Amino acid sequence: MVHQSNGHGEAAANGKSNGHAAAANGKSIGHAAAAAAVEWNFARGKDGILATTGAKNSIRAIRYKISASVEESGPRPVLPLAHGDPSVFPAFRTAVEAEDAVAAALRTGQFNCYAAGVGLPAARSAVAEHLSQGVPYKLSADDVFLTAGGTQAIEVIIPVLAQTAGANILLPRPGYPNYEARAAFNKLEVRHFDLIPDKGWEIDIDSLESIADKNTTAMVIINPNNPCGSVYSYDHLAKVAEVARKLGILVIADEVYGKLVLGSAPFIPMGVFGHIAPVLSIGSLSKSWIVPGWRLGWVAVYDPTKILEKTKISTSITNYLNVSTDPATFVQEALPKILENTKADFFKRIIGLLKESSEICYREIKENKYITCPHKPEGSMFVMVKLNLHLLEEIHDDIDFCCKLAKEESVILCPGSVLGMENWVRITFACVPSSLQDGLERVKSFCQRNKKKNSINGC
Repeated sequence: MVHQSNGHGEAAANGKSNGHAAAANGKSIGHAAAAAAVEWNFARGKDGILATTGAKNSIRAIRYKISASVEESGPRPVLPLAHGDPSVFPAFRTAVEAEDAVAAALRTGQFNCYAAGVGLPAARSAVAEHLSQGVPYKLSADDVFLTAGGTQAIEVIIPVLAQTAGANILLPRPGYPNYEARAAFNKLEVRHFDLIPDKGWEIDIDSLESIADKNTTAMVIINPNNPCGSVYSYDHLAKVAEVARKLGILVIADEVYGKLVLGSAPFIPMGVFGHIAPVLSIGSLSKSWIVPGWRLGWVAVYDPTKILEKTKISTSITNYLNVSTDPATFVQEALPKILENTKADFFKRIIGLLKESSEICYREIKENKYITCPHKPEGSMFVMVKLNLHLLEEIHDDIDFCCKLAKEESVILCPGSVLGMENWVRITFACVPSSLQDGLERVKSFCQRNKKKNSINGC
């Protein structure tokens, strides 16, 4: 009985088991074969702009990469000197009038709704009134489009300019990489003009005509400048406007740092020259009011001769915004009171902090022979610094410098290569003086520790 049981029982059991296994294996193999046979149409996206080059044009992405080099168990706090957001420091808290305006708008319960695509009429009128103070003609609400920060303003303008096949745009080098990224995503060709370090980072105006052609639609200027910290003079901007008119292009003026001028040179809105060449000005609350998280910006049209209206650029902006996201409605509602009620003392305090920090920054850089600053910052929150790599051991480029600095000293800087200037770095001085001093001393210690062995001692 035992033998019979083993013979028939095992055979039956094994047969059933083997049959199930074979069936399961067959099913598995069939699924694998079926999956391998499918050509997924979306797979071609792996070679697209976003997948292959998007991170190269992002300060945020490169900052995350460098931050990953920081030793988490390090004894000292991480000092973020790579981006312009001083809101984390209590000394840079925004104006109480701005906070009160937002809180009051929110508490009414009337602004939890969608807003019009181009913005609330009262908010647009307030921005128009605010911007009219610096130009020789008056803007109207129709000249203002509200956006979710300055970033969305760029996202709006670039696709509008990319509608014409074969179009190109002139961008500064160094510059703000969001313009380059958005141009790439929209298949808008980019051509670069240089900013000249030894001339206070002025635009190389003489080169503009040589790089432009009949397909050039616009040029971008950033004033006060990010990343260089320069502030352009009236005469320089007038020359830019004249060249733009000659080339038949509009000027995109990124003026988000317009209130943050540290020296004697005043900020001149590009809109002053709107009668010469049409201007689209980008502004926001983010930098001047130190509230980047509120996401409230605008595009202002300086075009007294109505060229952008006749060519339907303004219509295209409206149509784009009608299918895009909006800034928070309650922040829009608060905007008129923010612009009207913020006291001059607030801006005086912020500029005082930035001026003190910029002096420390420039002084510490001048005392470090391993880096060079060609021009003292006059505005914004940044300064561009050249790395003297020939004095450093086994530092291959600006990204290598920043990664090793983060690892050894827990200091985060922005590599110049993401801004268009290899072997330079951008340093923000928008932080409290004690933290900035500490950070720059760590940079100096890092350089001294990594100097070439035949380098002369001292800094």
